[in-house]
Amino acid sequence: MAEHDPLRFAADLSAKLATKSRHVCTFLGAGVARACGLPDVTELEDRVLKVLAKEHQEAFQLQLSGRNLEQALSRLRRIAALLEDEQQIDGLGADDAAAVDAAVCEAIVRELDIAEADLAPVLGLAAWVARADYRAPVELFTVNYDLLIETALEKLRVPYFDGFVGNLRARFHTELVEGTSESGRDFVPRFFARLWKLHGSVNWEWEKGQQIVRLGHPVDEGLAAAIYPSDTKYEESRRVPFVVLQDRLRRALNTPETLVLIAGYSFEDDHLNEMLFDSAAKRERSEFIAFCFSEIPDALADKAATTPNLQVVTGSEAILGGIRQNWKPPQDPPPDLWVDGKLGLRDFRHLGAYLARSATREPERDTLLNELLGRISPEAAEPKPSEADGA
Repeated sequence: MAEHDPLRFAADLSAKLATKSRHVCTFLGAGVARACGLPDVTELEDRVLKVLAKEHQEAFQLQLSGRNLEQALSRLRRIAALLEDEQQIDGLGADDAAAVDAAVCEAIVRELDIAEADLAPVLGLAAWVARADYRAPVELFTVNYDLLIETALEKLRVPYFDGFVGNLRARFHTELVEGTSESGRDFVPRFFARLWKLHGSVNWEWEKGQQIVRLGHPVDEGLAAAIYPSDTKYEESRRVPFVVLQDRLRRALNTPETLVLIAGYSFEDDHLNEMLFDSAAKRERSEFIAFCFSEIPDALADKAATTPNLQVVTGSEAILGGIRQNWKPPQDPPPDLWVDGKLGLRDFRHLGAYLARSATREPERDTLLNELLGRISPEAAEPKPSEADGA
């Protein structure tokens, strides 16, 4: 029975990462946070429920019935936006729904504290970004709310732009996000990496007038963090960052000859799946590589079977060029490629370390960079079975 060769896959990936003419993007989900010791979406739901006050706990549990965390938040916001006077849905009036929403967001901020997180995986990512030398800026898209990536980039002194300008209460600048080198309107230097947080962040705060500002720290207790875009009819100013950033994702994915690395994402968001799959189908010279910690989601497997430039890899098997086969155990694999009889790159801890060694130029003579890179263990232990991809 034919098998895929992990050494050949790794060599091909290295060649793609070394091509300076590439436009390179990453799309990161909760599995990345999980690799650093933070909860994935399922665990985050459990933690949030445990710390909510009883009345909020019961109300939110009802909203979670048949829904995930983000869907439940979206429903709360529909209730808060659409009800008037004494109207109620699920026993909640508009003010009640808003109060539960605020309590849930406050709990999420607390549970995503990175004080005790293992930064090694994201330091690997940041080291790769620090040494990248592509024709276009590296774009890091994430649906995570935590501050792991920002912290890693700043530890390695990597300049980056996230759509906000300012220090204490940074404002979102649509025109700077929309600018691209292809359009001739890219006003941010090319050596700045781009960090796009599609679902908001624990340090985004709703300000008076319902505008969003980015703070230099997680929002204070009692204030609502701007996490997860709602599809309710909010004022345009409240929706601007999310709408603009999703449009940026769509345009980035449709840039010709783009390499997209997808990690820690469980493909449970139909809207984002559609953008990824449509772009892969339309841009045949672009390449999309999805690293799945555990099993391949059915929707992803079906699409990869008919889209040759959409590759999917797990610990035990892969879909490459539309062909689904097991991996052939390699002889003398390089660090992080093959761990305990499985492809190590499925785990972002190993993928981050692999990326740190895959740069398009030599590392700068920076003492801090070299010191932090030295802390990244290439032989990190395999995670427990429960450490699966998040949404």
